[in-house]
Amino acid sequence: MGDYEHTATVTADPDELFDYLSDVHNLPDYFATMREAELTGASSHGGEEVHVVAEVEGAHREGEAWMTRDAERRTLTWGSEGPNGYRGDLRVEPAGDGSEVTVRLHTERADGPGIRAGLERTLTSIKEKVEGPVVDGS
Repeated sequence: MGDYEHTATVTADPDELFDYLSDVHNLPDYFATMREAELTGASSHGGEEVHVVAEVEGAHREGEAWMTRDAERRTLTWGSEGPNGYRGDLRVEPAGDGSEVTVRLHTERADGPGIRAGLERTLTSIKEKVEGPVVDGS
């Protein structure tokens, strides 16, 4: 079992950044393993049901998840049914001239290093999508 959290600062308006990050169609743009995400209807969790396709450790995964969006708190929560107890949230908060993005995950699966690396890749991807790629000046 594990709880994981990673935070990054992004040069973007918090409301605009949250609007981008909470749009289901943008999820594959920045979640490292996600390939497709489509709304399929209302969820019993009070949000929306989402059909997702992902590549996880070289394996094709497809299934249903749920997602709720709280624009006032700039929080996105999600999860899926199954033995891994997978759920998470993403929060955008003002930070100086930009935003701080925090992603938290919970899973019963014990792959700490892989999950931490995935969170880091996701936040790096968010920064690159919003700010543009980092150019090495050396």
